[in-house]
Amino acid sequence: MTELENRVALVTGAAAGMGEATAHALARAGATVVVSDVQEQAGEAVVAAIREAGGKASFFRADVSREEDVAALVTTTVERHGSLDCAVNNAAVRPDTRPLVDLDIDAFDRVIAVDLRGVALCLKYELRQMQAQERGSIVNIGSVSSQRPRPSNPGYVAAKHGVVGLTKVAAIEHGKDGIRINAVLPGGVDTPMIREARAASGIVPSDEFALSLFGRLGTPDEIAEASLWLCSDRSSYVTGHSLAVDAGYLAR
Repeated sequence: MTELENRVALVTGAAAGMGEATAHALARAGATVVVSDVQEQAGEAVVAAIREAGGKASFFRADVSREEDVAALVTTTVERHGSLDCAVNNAAVRPDTRPLVDLDIDAFDRVIAVDLRGVALCLKYELRQMQAQERGSIVNIGSVSSQRPRPSNPGYVAAKHGVVGLTKVAAIEHGKDGIRINAVLPGGVDTPMIREARAASGIVPSDEFALSLFGRLGTPDEIAEASLWLCSDRSSYVTGHSLAVDAGYLAR
């Protein structure tokens, strides 16, 4: 595929899981991909794998909860590659796992800082660059928890509701600029973060089948394909939309 040929893509939280799969998918489609994460060694490994497969990629370390990091990430992306044509705001931390009556405020604040504040900061600087270009596509990674909350994840649920809200506000504000902003809402996906969350919550494999009409968890590649579609011109009339990729979880 070459549908993203000559385009520059940025993926946050790209050192593992859905972010890693998305970086590979965009690179296979021809984009030059900036891989960003706080995990430098893992992020550089993703870049090396993309290059080994014949793609183009570079790494930039950024903590999306820090405004100076996000500003530098976007500035460096444009300095290195000349533009920013699409971005996937995927960076997230492990969900909190206590009910509200036992709220761990430090865990809550960390989830909000990365999963919500981080998306807002990325939007701020990505949109500024795309406004100057009069084009661009942004995908925010949310969750089906924004549509059907689960107990004992107050910070995560609040953050993912906020991601949907930010997506709509950004789309309304920037449709006139030729910029599309959408969200992908993954259901149960087999990633390292989800495995950690399952272990912390005491969820056993048999419980996972309730998350999918297919009786299995999704793969990071299946989420990446949705982000690729939203980044590409194939979704040229789509903005302000939240696309559930959940094997029918929300259908019930």
